[in-house]
Amino acid sequence: MLDVLVIEESAAAEASLDPIRSEILASLAEPGSAAMVASRLGLPRQKVNYHLKELERHGLVELAEERRKGNVNERIYQAVAASYVISPAALAAVSPDPARAPDQLSARWLVALGARLVQEVGGLVTGAARVGRRVATYGLDSEVRFASAADRAAFTEELTQAVAALVSRYHDESAPGGRRHRVVVGIHQIPDAPAPGAPDRTPHESAPEQEPGT
Repeated sequence: MLDVLVIEESAAAEASLDPIRSEILASLAEPGSAAMVASRLGLPRQKVNYHLKELERHGLVELAEERRKGNVNERIYQAVAASYVISPAALAAVSPDPARAPDQLSARWLVALGARLVQEVGGLVTGAARVGRRVATYGLDSEVRFASAADRAAFTEELTQAVAALVSRYHDESAPGGRRHRVVVGIHQIPDAPAPGAPDRTPHESAPEQEPGT
């Protein structure tokens, strides 16, 4: 089983978004037959069997084994991955393009960068999985609490300069056999979690403070 499967085909994405099928995918983190999944989810076996065939057709579940049970063969399925992510490639005609409106202070541009990251790395993961290889990547995840918007702006400026200096130091356009890598750094406000027992915030209640370009 893969850790993550990046779904790149629109038909497979559509299949995975069906609520019943997503429940089946989660259930099949542990192998099971249609009857076993039906029992776990409280659904009719015939309905589960139909959805299993669709998930198998799109490569989201696979046959793990067949067991002889009485006069019939029991087919045991397993999800092909523990988690699934839909690549923007599945919506290629309408996926966001960072080149369309590059603006470092735009939240929309940051979303477009994230979409491109999923699409590009997802493609690498899919290709590497086919040949049984690993993808060389690096990720940095951190949190910082700014005392003021001015501090955030100063932090952003220093970060920009530091990254630019590193890129300038290590970038070699003429290196024989060199491989191009993409560096993406994003900063965004972390949405507040609702207090225990409190209703979920509506979008206008939890909107981040606005700045030019956002």
